[in-house]
Amino acid sequence: MDKGKFYSGLAIMVGLIVLGAMIPKAVGEFRSYDRTVNVKGLCEKEVKADKVIWPLTYKVMGNDIQAVYDQTDRSNEMIVEFLKSGGIKAGEITVALPVISDKLANEYGNIDRSFRYISKNVVTVYTDNVDAVLALMSRQSELLKKGIVTASNSWENPVEFKYEGLNDIKPQMIEEATKNAREAALKFAKDSDSRLGKIKTANQGTFSIENRDSNTPHIKKVRVVTSVTYYLKK
Repeated sequence: MDKGKFYSGLAIMVGLIVLGAMIPKAVGEFRSYDRTVNVKGLCEKEVKADKVIWPLTYKVMGNDIQAVYDQTDRSNEMIVEFLKSGGIKAGEITVALPVISDKLANEYGNIDRSFRYISKNVVTVYTDNVDAVLALMSRQSELLKKGIVTASNSWENPVEFKYEGLNDIKPQMIEEATKNAREAALKFAKDSDSRLGKIKTANQGTFSIENRDSNTPHIKKVRVVTSVTYYLKK
């Protein structure tokens, strides 16, 4: 017998035996990569608005156009003085031009009115001093005593509270949401008699900012949901 062929055949046989023994393990490891769990992690945080747009709207009515303009100017001055007394800076106040309507010139309107001219006026505050605005809102009766009836939250000119500090809290919230997702994955792995592996995919999710409730629009609820897929091991 040719010893070279014998040893070659023996080597091939041993190799096949070793390969056969390794295949089940390799297949098992390969299949383990198909075993995953997808979990979501939630993080919510309440924050205070850091910017406010506050339009104060009011009307002046009369039959003499010059008297209407004069009263509008006086009312604007009183409103600006009122705002400054509460800590609002001059650069944070904008006085819009009055919008005058002449009821006699409106062919579609009912001319049987007490006043011919109506001046619609808006004084707008744009500031990051939210506390000052909240305090002034509670003092609007002071303007009423001066004959100025303001509508500070009308549907045409609503008060807007904004939160612009999202970038400052993003990292912390993402970390917390990811941590919550991992805790959910660990619980699932334990319940399924598995071990948690590495992350397969992760999705940060979209941040949302909403009013906490309709009564306190200056308090915002920031929310983010992360979605993470983990490998599971036996």
